[in-house]
Amino acid sequence: EIAQFIAKIERNDRAFQRTLSRAKVRQLKNFYETAITQPPIPGTVLLFTSEKLRFQPVAGAEGAGHLSEPQAKFLIIDGQHRLAALRFYLDEHPDDAKTINVPCVIFDGRSEDFATEMFVIINSTPTRINKSHLIDLYERVSWAEPHRKFASRVVGSLYSEGDSPLRYRINRLGGRSAQDKWILQAELFNELHRWVNRDWRKIQLAGGSRTQVPNYYGMVRDFFKAAERVWGEAWANANYMVTKPVTLKAMLRVCADLAREDGDPAEGRVKRWEERLAPWRDLVKAFKSEGFYERFAAKGEVERVGRVHRELARTAGIEARGAKS
Repeated sequence: EIAQFIAKIERNDRAFQRTLSRAKVRQLKNFYETAITQPPIPGTVLLFTSEKLRFQPVAGAEGAGHLSEPQAKFLIIDGQHRLAALRFYLDEHPDDAKTINVPCVIFDGRSEDFATEMFVIINSTPTRINKSHLIDLYERVSWAEPHRKFASRVVGSLYSEGDSPLRYRINRLGGRSAQDKWILQAELFNELHRWVNRDWRKIQLAGGSRTQVPNYYGMVRDFFKAAERVWGEAWANANYMVTKPVTLKAMLRVCADLAREDGDPAEGRVKRWEERLAPWRDLVKAFKSEGFYERFAAKGEVERVGRVHRELARTAGIEARGAKS
């Protein structure tokens, strides 16, 4: 039904608005259904009419009055998705119609060229949410997928827990620490989510977020503790690439591989994993900053992370899941 509604709008020759997103309409509809304490319409809708509207003030109420409606329909400059979602929400919840107020700004008596120019200015320069900020907000967003919330909680623990080797080393918005940052929160999240999403069925069967967020945090924490011992002076050393994003992401993939083989028991895990990773000591020279990109030549960061992952796993005798020969 949403697809048919959008197609009907987009076939209208007078519609200069951008292509509507079905997913965004569904997300906003879900927001309306879960918005209990906050105003249900997020943000002001901008409307346009070329007609001059009449305003009739109400006696004794400064600035309040009745605004006449145009004979033709308003054109929507901004707020297409919000109003489309509201239309479907009210189809299912007609009794709520009287309780919902839609904040609007109306431009009247202007040419359609003015409306088109306003539309272009607003929609050609969108302000995107910083990915790191979005990760921080997953916990509060009703429509966020549970495996994304799960991964964001693990990232949060890695940043804040006192026993985390990555404490305050993750570059996130609003971070107060002056310590050198090793990796962007979004990069770390992507790698963790890759692992969590692959294991999601197993995580659900094992008790879900309540028990498994601490479990996955513990595995990542113990892995990096073991890695820190193995890398020795190369750890947190600017002359080496060990704690740079490319290697941290590759090591996190090795962590997922090793956890699959030897995740339990948690007791004694740091020591066990230190022994498994011990061959990395022979790679310290290869991870010097000078010449690193030549030694791990690649077309880009994604390919290089894959190469480093395979080399680290091979050296430690760990099967690299999904690795190509």
